[in-house]
Amino acid sequence: MSSAERLLIVDDDQSMRSALFESLSSCGYEVDTVENGADALVKFKDGQYAVVVTDMRMPKMSGMDVLRGVKRISPQTPVILITAYGTVNTAVEAMKEGASEFIMKPFSLDDLEFAVKNVLAASASIKTEKVDDEASGNIYPVKEIITKDKKIIAIMEMLKNVAKSKSSILIQGESGTGKELFARYVYRHGNRREMPFVAVNCAAIPGQLLESEMFGFEKGSFTGAAVKKIGKFEQANGGTLLLDEISEMDIQLQAKLLRVIQESEVDRIGGKMPIPIDVRIIATTNADLQNSILHKTFRSDLYYRLNVIPVVIPPLRERNGDVILLAEHFIKKYSQVNEKKELLLTDEAKASLKAYSWPGNVRELENIIERAVLICNETTITPQYLFLEKVTNGSTKEHISTTDKLEFNNKEIKGSDKNETLYDMEKSMIFDTLNKVDWNKTKASKILGISVRTMRNKLHEYGISDDQGEDK
Repeated sequence: MSSAERLLIVDDDQSMRSALFESLSSCGYEVDTVENGADALVKFKDGQYAVVVTDMRMPKMSGMDVLRGVKRISPQTPVILITAYGTVNTAVEAMKEGASEFIMKPFSLDDLEFAVKNVLAASASIKTEKVDDEASGNIYPVKEIITKDKKIIAIMEMLKNVAKSKSSILIQGESGTGKELFARYVYRHGNRREMPFVAVNCAAIPGQLLESEMFGFEKGSFTGAAVKKIGKFEQANGGTLLLDEISEMDIQLQAKLLRVIQESEVDRIGGKMPIPIDVRIIATTNADLQNSILHKTFRSDLYYRLNVIPVVIPPLRERNGDVILLAEHFIKKYSQVNEKKELLLTDEAKASLKAYSWPGNVRELENIIERAVLICNETTITPQYLFLEKVTNGSTKEHISTTDKLEFNNKEIKGSDKNETLYDMEKSMIFDTLNKVDWNKTKASKILGISVRTMRNKLHEYGISDDQGEDK
């Protein structure tokens, strides 16, 4: 685990501390915990932490004091504040002091993991914000927007020009093209970059919960509303709100969203008075919204309100010149993360990558390179480590899923120096990955791109029972 993924948890409640530790450790982070603010600042001085997560109310030293102390030592380190007693004024004060996120209790693991990923991504963006205009191709190393494609560069220039406006932006593109990264690019270049960036995944939150998540609710407004909750619009006040996968939003909720955008005020569920808000809206979708309008699953008036500045991100197959550039970037990234010597792509591997159609776009490319770096035990990555395609009838190329690959038992790998069967290589790959993640089957399955059920079936096939190598 690299120091870039170490987190520090500060909470005087032992049970909450343990819950946060278990939750974030299960997400793959290295987590340290302390029970008070004074110890937290001592530990923070001695170690390198990517994020600090602290409770707000603690004896002697509050979470706000921890925030100020961390910012004095390391202004760029993100701090996430957690509280059960938050108000809008408290949230605004925390943001002014430099807090990256403000989470209200009760919250889910998904909320916490999303917040950590959010601040890590923003932190990485700041560190790599300089644009490299060298003659070698106008490459933008701004977080993950790595490109020398003219269409992408033109989009980035346009977004930079409109970043300081308040106009809504609609970013459309296939899954895996990096729509959220372009939204963050707008945020970084706008005049709201010192204010919150809040993201809502409309596809990940059940429809009946999305309204309260976005608009908030008052205590006692419905069964289970034990405390007041501040919605995402209020959290983003003064800043930017990303509505990810907007096409998945229920059409009844779309009407309420339209009103909020038009009136610049939000009504909490159970609230008596509307609350003024000033938010810049960026929406993303992988759906054809015009088609959704025809099928009456998306409101045309909301579409026109969001589509003030339309952006369409081209798929990776239309920016072929970026494939090797991105692949080499991901090789460097995952070689560092896994503390391996940086590998090289052979000419044959490059040709395979260029010939592939990339239905999963940049996300698929990143996953394939991550896996190749993990399983490759040589100095170069050859096509056999990419598992991109098989050849039938001597010429027809077909994409193979990872599950299919795991069924090609007892077939020789062509081009391998060792006369090793794919069954042997598959087994070695699985055990190597499990050993790297301390036999956490869930993490190993995610790395390999297979389901946990497939992983367990394979282990049974190798004679490993469920109680061996239990998930940590």
